[in-house]
Amino acid sequence: MSGPIMKRLFANILSDDLAASRDFYIGFLGLKSLYDSDWFINLATDGEPRFELGILKRDTELLGQADRRSPQGFMLTVVVEDVETVFEAAKARNLTIVEPPRDLFYGQRRLLLRDPNGVLVDISSPSR
Repeated sequence: MSGPIMKRLFANILSDDLAASRDFYIGFLGLKSLYDSDWFINLATDGEPRFELGILKRDTELLGQADRRSPQGFMLTVVVEDVETVFEAAKARNLTIVEPPRDLFYGQRRLLLRDPNGVLVDISSPSR
C-alpha cells in the first residue's frame, strides 16, 4: 500500500438522549447537523477541513451490552479562539463545569466541561 488510505475519521459518543446531546454540540459549539435520525446523529463544522462528531443511541443493537457503558478514559478536545468566551457561555447555560479555565504548562488555557452523556470535554485556546 502506498499513500494515505484514510478517507474520514470521527469519534462517536454514546447517548441516552440524542436530542440533548445534539443541542449541546450544535448550540454550544456551533456544529451543524449533517444527518439526524432516531439512532444516530452526525454533526460537523463548516468549511475545510471539516471536523465531524457522531452521536449514537447508547442502546443501539449495533453495539454489544458491554460496549454501552458510560465513557471512561476518554476526553474530547475542542480548540477555540478564546476559552474565556466559551467559559462565560457555559456558565450562562448552566453547563457542568469540571474545571474553570486555567493556564497549563504547555501553552494552552483549558476549560473542562461534561457533556450530557458524561463525556469530558476539554475546551482549549493558546495562552496569552
